[in-house]
Formats: sequence, C-alpha cells, structure tokens
Amino acid sequence: MLLHHARSLLFLPASNARAIEKARGLPCDMVMLDLEDAVPDDRKQEARDQAIDALRQGFGERLTAVRINVAGTLWHGAEMVAVKGSAADYVILPKVETVRQVADVFSVCQRPVIAMIESPAGVLGASAIGAAEGTAALFMGTNDLRKDLHIPAGAGRDGLSLALQQVVLAVRAARIAVFDGVYNRLDDDAGFEAECAHGHMLGFDGKTLIHPAQIAIANRLFGPDAHAVADARRLVDAATGGAERFEGRMIEAMHVDEARALIARAEAQAG
Repeated sequence: MLLHHARSLLFLPASNARAIEKARGLPCDMVMLDLEDAVPDDRKQEARDQAIDALRQGFGERLTAVRINVAGTLWHGAEMVAVKGSAADYVILPKVETVRQVADVFSVCQRPVIAMIESPAGVLGASAIGAAEGTAALFMGTNDLRKDLHIPAGAGRDGLSLALQQVVLAVRAARIAVFDGVYNRLDDDAGFEAECAHGHMLGFDGKTLIHPAQIAIANRLFGPDAHAVADARRLVDAATGGAERFEGRMIEAMHVDEARALIARAEAQAG
C-alpha cells in the first residue's frame, strides 16, 4: 500500500509485546511502534530491541514505522542506528520544527521520515519541512499543539482549524501525505467519528490512532464512499475528452483525473 492511501495508522507501545502480536491480525493500514511517549524511560532499550525484533517478524501487508525519541535524549542516537538496520518502512520523528531535524534523521536512518507537527513553530515551518528531502508525510500532534496554543481542555477543534488547514495546504504543495492527530477519548465513538469526518473534510489522508477499537471507524470515514466510487467509474466510462455534460453537471479532464485517483485509492484499500 502507498502511504497516501493509508486510512488507519495505529500507534503501539513497543514495550507491549501482547499488543504488538495482536496488531498482526488487525485491519489497520499502518503499524507504528512507539519508542517515545508511550514507553517509560526505564524500558526504552527493551522497547527498542522488541520493536526491531517485531519488524523482523513482519506485519503482513501493513506499512510499518518506528517513532523514535528526539535529538538530545539519551536514546536518540541508538534508536536511529537500530531503525537503519531494521525492516521498518518509515521513521517517525516527533516535535519537528526545522528542516535540519528531518535531514539529520534521514541521513542516519536511511528511511523516509514522517515528521510530527506539534507546535506553533512546526506549523509555521510546515511548508519547508514538507518540501525537505526525505520527508514522506506530516502527522499532526494535536495534543501538544493544543497545549502550546493555550486551548482549554475539552474545547472542540475550532481553535486548531487554522493550524490544521495550514499544514494540509503545505503538504499538498509538497505532494506528500498528511494525517490527522489522535483522539484520546476511547469511550466516545460518536466524538471520534465526528473528528474523523472533520479531518476528512479538511483534506487529511487518514487518522493516527491509539486503540484498535478506533480502526473500523477510521477505515470507513477515510475510505472512499461506495456511491462515490460507483459515480467515479461511470464518469470515467462516459468521458470522451474536453468539457462535457455528465449526469447533470459539467466535467472536464480534471474531474476524470480525480475520478481515476479515487478508483485507484479504493482498489488499493480493498486489497
């Protein structure tokens, strides 16, 4: 699967062997083994070793990534070296604010970098970060961003809207993938579904997740709607070139390209 086709990207603590084994049977599009926030300091080395072993065993057709700790921490260097020798598809770097951070990790890990945008400085630098050599995608780190923006706990997403849209805009200019932040309330399916719908409307490719129970909703909300796919197939079949009428609306080459992209995404996710 191509990264920009991913709908559900599941974070797992690399220190939790049971969760890692369970992930091999989950319908998520990407498994992300976390060495950062989800792992206590006294288990960082154990988590790193466990992540590399898990990647060696593989996760089937799922994309894989490792989230490492930032530069300046005790574990950063060893984690980069471990990822370089691993079977990971991507390396996830938290708290990115500069192109230099991406360049340093890319040069050592030799893996495409997914940069997490978690601060006002990261949002303002998103255009340069997204366009940097080695950057494969941007993740929104909405929890830290809320804190830095002084958005009250329990507030909705209105205060984040400008930042979210600015990052999506930067990514589309760079022609890479972009994924919405995690949703923390595990017992609130309605709220999670609403946030997925909002992220989809803003243009995010998929959703980062913190629990397997969130996968089905993310796959449904970020996957192509069956009616839209059927419409796209009819449009492609009907198009003859140039501007023309199709089922009560005007279409041209741009709409045919969009329809083909939608069909390709649907077929990739169905596989």
